[in-house]
Amino acid sequence: MTEIPEHLLKRSRERRSAIGGGGDDAGGGDDAPAASVPAKADAAPAAAAPSGPVERAAAPTPAVPEPPKPDIPVVAAYKSRKKVPFWAMAALALLPVWAFMYARAVTSQPVEAAGPLAEGEVIYGNCASCHGGAGQGGVGYAFANGEVIKTFPNIEDQLRYVYWGTANYQLAQPPIDIYGDPDREGGPHMTGELGVMPAQGADAGGALTDYEILGVVCHERYVLGGAADMDEYDAEFEKWCAEGSELFTALEGGESLLELELVDDTIIPIGPGPAPASPPADSAVAG
Repeated sequence: MTEIPEHLLKRSRERRSAIGGGGDDAGGGDDAPAASVPAKADAAPAAAAPSGPVERAAAPTPAVPEPPKPDIPVVAAYKSRKKVPFWAMAALALLPVWAFMYARAVTSQPVEAAGPLAEGEVIYGNCASCHGGAGQGGVGYAFANGEVIKTFPNIEDQLRYVYWGTANYQLAQPPIDIYGDPDREGGPHMTGELGVMPAQGADAGGALTDYEILGVVCHERYVLGGAADMDEYDAEFEKWCAEGSELFTALEGGESLLELELVDDTIIPIGPGPAPASPPADSAVAG
């Protein structure tokens, strides 16, 4: 029996397989199992391998942040400017102090009032409730806009009335109906017509000293009444109300306003209008 080479059998089997043949021919029964073994062995790798390229699951794409918006020119200039050196901060902190001291050095400081006007400004706080804080009037007559000068052209008249007050003028014999200038523009002021003027002098039962009375009268005439702007009152101011007034200094030293001798050797003249009569023994009106 002739032996057929193995490679010829393999080629024959492959040809039959290609044309739809099978292992029905004689003599092929013994070789079929052997031939099937390599066929299965060849098929196993083919089944294990994928038919095409292996596709892997795509990894998620990380989000890319948007680029920052460019700064506007002002902000860019601020970020790029040079920083203030640390040593300059101390100088900048002291700058307000220096500016304050410089301003005070070049600015003239207000001159504080002294003498009768300074004294009178303080005392007038007791009079403002009746005559107004600015002398505009109220329960009592007004001093502002020259009204007090119309009533008392001479300071002596006003000093006497403030010292003794309404009640003592009415107690005089005969009673004094008009105080101050009887020819006053707008009509004279009558004692008691607009309420009672309390006595302020010590001898009349008041609580003010003589130099305080002079101070408050100077304040009413020259600060509130406008006499400071009237040239005809310059001499009166220097005599009675100036800071260096000898009369004010004498009153501060304890001299009496009622006994103060003036240049003409009179004692507090009343000025225009009738002078008060001599007061009764219990001190009514200055003589």
